Amino acid sequence: MFVKVCGLGTVTDIDVAVAAGADAVGLVVSGTSVRGLDPERAVRLAAHVPPGVLSVLVVNDTPAVDAARMAGDLGIGALQLHGRAYREEDFAAAAEVFPRLWRATSLSDRPDTRVGAYGEEVLLLDSPRAGSGEPWDLSLLDTARPEGAWLLAGGLAPHNVGEAIGRALPWGVDVSSGVESAPGVKDHDLIRAFVTAAKQAVPQGA
Repeated sequence: MFVKVCGLGTVTDIDVAVAAGADAVGLVVSGTSVRGLDPERAVRLAAHVPPGVLSVLVVNDTPAVDAARMAGDLGIGALQLHGRAYREEDFAAAAEVFPRLWRATSLSDRPDTRVGAYGEEVLLLDSPRAGSGEPWDLSLLDTARPEGAWLLAGGLAPHNVGEAIGRALPWGVDVSSGVESAPGVKDHDLIRAFVTAAKQAVPQGA
């Protein structure tokens, strides 16, 4: 099970996530998110991610091409374009600058749920209010479950990630608010517990 811990804000957050066994860490650059990093912090944190762990730049309000340039400048592993603001043409333009793209969306936006539909290598399905920690109706996946490299996000936490994996059958999971003690403040014990629970979960039919 691929596990991404998102919205990290300190080098210690990264160290804890990596030591716990996370496969990827997400760094948010956004003017509207409580987890948004300024450029100086983003540079420092991106440089701290060790080899073997994927660093993912997450944006929701930055023009796609600008975000792609930023990802290249930061030495980031992948760029996650998050939300309905990014259309297929934005992915195409970004891919000319930075090739490793992730697409994050919600089923409430009635997206194309084919992994790679916009040229992305990974698809992430989130709740309608990204970063809110609100769960969503996983039964919607019964008729819209992607195939391939896709991540389940939205309302996940250590206590429910195992059940969610069994219900949704994702390739991986993503967590942010579910491992926080306050908005934007990561709880290191919760990070460890989440990664452990996700790695131990066995999807139905596996």
